[in-house]
Amino acid sequence: MAEKARRENFPVASRLLPRRHRDHLMAVYGFARSIDDLGDDAHPDDRLKLLDEAEADLIRLYQGHPPRLGPISALARTVRECSIPADPFHRLIDANRRDQTVTRYETFDELLGYCELSANPVGHLVLHVFGEVSGPRMALSDKVCSALQVIEHCQDVGEDYRRGRVYLPGEDLRRAGCPIGELAAATTSPRLRDVVAAQTARAGAMLAEGEAIVASLSGFARTAVAGYVAGGHATLAALEAAGHDVLGRTVRPRRARLIGAWARVLMTMRPPGADMRRLPSA
Repeated sequence: MAEKARRENFPVASRLLPRRHRDHLMAVYGFARSIDDLGDDAHPDDRLKLLDEAEADLIRLYQGHPPRLGPISALARTVRECSIPADPFHRLIDANRRDQTVTRYETFDELLGYCELSANPVGHLVLHVFGEVSGPRMALSDKVCSALQVIEHCQDVGEDYRRGRVYLPGEDLRRAGCPIGELAAATTSPRLRDVVAAQTARAGAMLAEGEAIVASLSGFARTAVAGYVAGGHATLAALEAAGHDVLGRTVRPRRARLIGAWARVLMTMRPPGADMRRLPSA
């Protein structure tokens, strides 16, 4: 899990954060990665059963009984100390269940419906870790997290296709005249590049809409969330620099670009004043 964490675009547990926050974020991340691994890497005949077992263990935790699975046992202190509800964890499991039966999305809106399960709960969990939950913040977080998920799908077009999944909207592929088989090619066709570019443009717009969440936060929460937003901006820039060529390689931002984007987000998304530092609760 630690190796996978190092490969992520978006800072999961920055060394700038206190140990307690790092530990809680890594517990949440460990759960999310373990559920993804069950949905992606377990034998196809076993995936739904294993996801059911993980959900049963999650229920066991919330009923006050000792969990049996390592990633869920690791959540116990985080759930208790951060008062995290069960719903975001259940939605992450539901996203992986959906991956076993739904392999295509016709429209971008359908894809965003999937992001409500696969990505947005992560943002809610992060806000719970920092004790910064409010209705307006969760809405902004959803914009950011959906954008980050779409960006990741753009990076992983070839890998996802090899797993039997296509997260590029079908109507966009048809509009560009891009047959589905081109997702298996060794090089990215101009038509496929156009489709990827369309998704990154949408993701960039959502990221711009959601990044106001950074100005609503202070302290370590602001630092961490700015890192997630910066990861999105840096990856979008890397994809554009690569001409949206996403087959045969994974386009990731260099560390210097990520750090620069992080600094820019922190500087531009500054709280406008002490009386506006926090968004009102819903």
